Amino acid sequence: MADNNKENKPGNGFRITSILYILLFIGFGYILLKDDNTDLSGEATYTEFKEYMEKGYVDNLVIFSNMNSMEMYIKPDSAKYVFGNRAIAQPMSKPMMTVGVGSLDNLQEFIDQSEESGAFTGKVEYRKRSHTFTDILISVFPFVLIIVFWILITRRMGGGAGGGGGVFNVGKSKARVYEKGKSDRVTFKDVAGQAEAKTEVEEIVEFLKNPKKYTDLGGKIPKGALLVGPPGTGKTLLAKAVAGEADVPFFSLSGSDFVEMFVGVGASRVRDLFRQAKEKSPCIIFIDEIDAVGRARGKNPAMGGNDERENTLNQLLTEMDGFGTNSGVIILAATNRVDILDKALLRAGRFDRQIHLDLPDLNERKEVFGVHLRNIKLSKDVDVDLLARQTPGFSGADIANVCNEAALIAARHNKKMVEKEDFLAAVDRIVGGLEKKTKVMTAEEKRAIALHEAGHATLSWFLEYANPLIKVTIVPRGRALGAAWYLPEERQITTKEQMLDEMCATLGGRAAEELFTGHISTGAMNDLERVTKQAYGMIAYAGMGDKLPNLCYYSSTDEYAFQKPYSDKTAEVIDEEVKALIAQQYERGKKILLEHEEGHHQLAQLLIEREVIMAEDVEKIFGKRPWASRSEEILGEDKKDEQSAPLVENHDKVEP
Repeated sequence: MADNNKENKPGNGFRITSILYILLFIGFGYILLKDDNTDLSGEATYTEFKEYMEKGYVDNLVIFSNMNSMEMYIKPDSAKYVFGNRAIAQPMSKPMMTVGVGSLDNLQEFIDQSEESGAFTGKVEYRKRSHTFTDILISVFPFVLIIVFWILITRRMGGGAGGGGGVFNVGKSKARVYEKGKSDRVTFKDVAGQAEAKTEVEEIVEFLKNPKKYTDLGGKIPKGALLVGPPGTGKTLLAKAVAGEADVPFFSLSGSDFVEMFVGVGASRVRDLFRQAKEKSPCIIFIDEIDAVGRARGKNPAMGGNDERENTLNQLLTEMDGFGTNSGVIILAATNRVDILDKALLRAGRFDRQIHLDLPDLNERKEVFGVHLRNIKLSKDVDVDLLARQTPGFSGADIANVCNEAALIAARHNKKMVEKEDFLAAVDRIVGGLEKKTKVMTAEEKRAIALHEAGHATLSWFLEYANPLIKVTIVPRGRALGAAWYLPEERQITTKEQMLDEMCATLGGRAAEELFTGHISTGAMNDLERVTKQAYGMIAYAGMGDKLPNLCYYSSTDEYAFQKPYSDKTAEVIDEEVKALIAQQYERGKKILLEHEEGHHQLAQLLIEREVIMAEDVEKIFGKRPWASRSEEILGEDKKDEQSAPLVENHDKVEP
C-alpha cells in the first residue's frame, strides 16, 4: 500500500535541504572569491591615520569618494606597531585599516604634505564603492540561514503531522492514509485461519460496498468493531484486509499518536482525524493499541496526573457517538488489554461488537503455515500437517518466525532448499533457546540432571492425564540445563484429575533427585514455581479445594486491585490446602518412581550416554504407554519418518 500523506513524500524534505546547501555554497563562494586577500584588518580614527602617516607605516591608500571613507594599507614590516600581538599571532599579506574621512579636501592636503616631507611614498587611488551582489548577500545571508533553520526545526518538532507547517500543525492528525484502488492491497486471502473473525468483519465490508442493502430494511451498520486477542494473532492484518476488500480509504494510526506533551494536542488530533475521515467517507479508521488512550478514566497509573489522556478519550467518545453524524465512517480498533478500557468506550453505539481472535487451533495453524511457506523453497520431506501438530499454542506471528528461522538455518548450512529438520531445529530454537553444547558440566551434575529429566519422563509415561512425552534432553538450552518435551492435547476445559496428574509429573524431577541422589538442588526451581501457581489457581480461583469448595476469589474487573477479597483466616486456609495438595502429589510421584525404579535408572543412564532420547526409546524400557491418547495416536502415524519432534518444553532452570 502506498502512503499518500504529503508530509511523507521524500521530495519536500529534499527541496528544503537543497535550498540550504545552495545558500551555504554561495556563502562559502563569497568568502573564497572576495576581491581582496586581506588577512588582518581593523578600524582607525583620522587622528591615528595622521600618526601612522607621519611615522611612515602606510603603504598605500584607497579613497572612496562617495562613502567618505578610505582603506589604509599598512606596510607588512610595520604591522606589529599598528596591530600589536595580533600581527604576531596572525600572519598576513595585506594588513588594512578602515578610516572615516570628514573632508576630502583636507585629506588631500594632508597627503600632499606627507609626500613632500617623504613620510608617505605610496600610491593614492580614488574609487566609487557600489552595493555589489556580494555586499547584498553578506547582509542578507545570516537572516536567510536563520529562517531556513527555523523551518527545519519546526518541521522536526511537528514530526510530519498534518499537511506541513511543523510546530504550527502539531494538533493535526498523524494518521497514514491508504487510498483505494491500490494493486498491492491486503485481502482476506492473506489472512489465514480466524474464520469466525473474518465472518464478522465481512458484514462491514458488505455494507461499505452495498449500503443500500441494509438501509432499505432500516438496519444500521455497527459504528465500530474492537478486535481483541493475544499478541501476534493478526488483529492489524485483519483490519488491513477489511480495508483492502472494501477498497475504501483507510486511516491507520496508533493510540500513542494521540498522546503528546502539549495540552490539548490529543483532542485536537482526534477532531482533525474525524474531519479528514468525513471528507473521504465511506472509509475506515483503524486505531491500533487503543488501550494507550482508552484506559478507564480515574484508573491511570499516574494516579490522576495525566488529564491530557482523559481529555483525548473524552474527545474520542464525543466524535464516535456525539451530536454530530459520522455516516460512512467505520472505526476499527485493536487491543490485547480489553479489561482496562473505559466502559463508555465499549458500550453499544461506539464499539458495538467485539471480535475475538484466539490462538489458532490445529487446522488454522495449517492455513497459517500455508501462507508463510509461499515464498520458501521447500524440500519434499516437509509435512505441513506435522509442523502444525508440533506447534501447539503458537500464534500467527510465532509461525511466521518459525518459517523465517528455518530458512535462515538452511542458508547457514548452505542448503538449496529448506528441509524438515530445519523446521524442527527452528521450533527448538524458538521455544527452548539456543543450544549450548559447549557448556561445561561435571559428571555428578550431568548425572543429577539425567535423573531429574528421567523422573519427568517416567511419571508422564505412567500418569493417565499427563501430556504425552516426545523427547527428553540434557543438552542445555537458554537457561535450562535439561528439558522434557510434550505434545499437549488442545482442550477447552481441564478437569481436576488432569491438573493433578500434570502437577505430579512436574514434581517428578525433584522427587527423583531426593530418592536417588539423597539431596535436592536448585534445578527444580522452575518446576516448583509452576506447581505453586497451579495449586493456588485450583484452590483460590477454580474452587477445587476440600475446605473451600466452589469458591472463586478472582475478579476479571480488577476491583480487588488494592485489597484481598478474603480474610486473613481464609488466606491461611488457602495456604494450608495448597501445601497439602502439593505434598500429596509429591508423595504420589515418589511412590510411582519407586515402583519403576529399575526402568528409571535405565532411562537416566541412556540419557547420560546419548543426551537426547525419543519416545520410542522410553517405550523400549517401559513398554507401551497404558494411557494412549489421541495426541499419541496422531504422533504414532509419523514415528517412522520423524527424527526429532521438539514441541512444548518443560524448562528446568538453575538459578544462581
